[in-house]
Amino acid sequence: MNIVLLESLSIDQTLMDTLTAPLKASGHSFTAYPRTDDLNEQIARAADADVLMLANMPLRPEVLDACTHLKYINIAFTGVDHVPVAQAKARGILVSNASGYSTESVAELTIGMILSLLRRIPQAHDRCKNGQTKDGIVGFELAGKTVGIVGTGAIGMRCAKLCQAFGCRILAYNGFHPDKTSEGITYLPLYEMLEQSDIVLLHCPLTEQSRNLIDARALSHMKPSALLINTARGPVVDSQALADALNSGRLAGAGIDVFETEPPIPASHPLCHCKNILLTPHVAFATAESMKLRAQIVFDNLNHFLDGTPVNLV
Repeated sequence: MNIVLLESLSIDQTLMDTLTAPLKASGHSFTAYPRTDDLNEQIARAADADVLMLANMPLRPEVLDACTHLKYINIAFTGVDHVPVAQAKARGILVSNASGYSTESVAELTIGMILSLLRRIPQAHDRCKNGQTKDGIVGFELAGKTVGIVGTGAIGMRCAKLCQAFGCRILAYNGFHPDKTSEGITYLPLYEMLEQSDIVLLHCPLTEQSRNLIDARALSHMKPSALLINTARGPVVDSQALADALNSGRLAGAGIDVFETEPPIPASHPLCHCKNILLTPHVAFATAESMKLRAQIVFDNLNHFLDGTPVNLV
């Protein structure tokens, strides 16, 4: 099999050599490329592949059309909205993902954002550097807050457990898991959940159901004192509506790790000009530990495919 990796997996070469050595010993070819957004170069690199591996770079339909031998797409990421999955399935191409590798990393950044916003850590840092005091920036405790979660998959459930450890009451939107029941979590319709929550966490995949789920109308149902944290997908939130809510004081703060496009985001992006916002450039999934786990999962996926027992299929 001709196996082509279209972008770095962010692991050191020693680990990469360890993972690829058995493939090469079995007679498979493995070629790793640095990421490029040039369509023609992507096509040239991918055209003869039997297996394509990639992380979160968009795989455009034109590239897939050019891959006449392709049998398997191995995505080193949890979300798959950047890959034309329906087009692949129509051609009988199997698709898998690396679900589970970033559960801890995303959950921990989510908690970090909550605490940073509640305790106003960035503002306190600036005050300290500028020789000022805490006056006017005394924050709030997480303990006793009501946390609403949109998407109670592995990451959402991990965040629920961490928030419960802080003494929070947990609500969840029932639109994605209507039949799911969990001890200590109350499932509600979206607006009812938003109205009761002090902090809203987004952990759902990007689908037509979730696109712009948090729009101006949804934001109007949130408490003026509430926080919104999005470590899911950018288009789940209407960015302009969120910016308007923050700047008008209808929402107290937001932590945003994901956007409509992959960072760098343009300086004109509405969320770059907001009050009380914490922005990070899509880093929630990226820790040293999660990158190693991701690599192990995707190569395990690959070996299962080559053995005729594919796993983690989308």
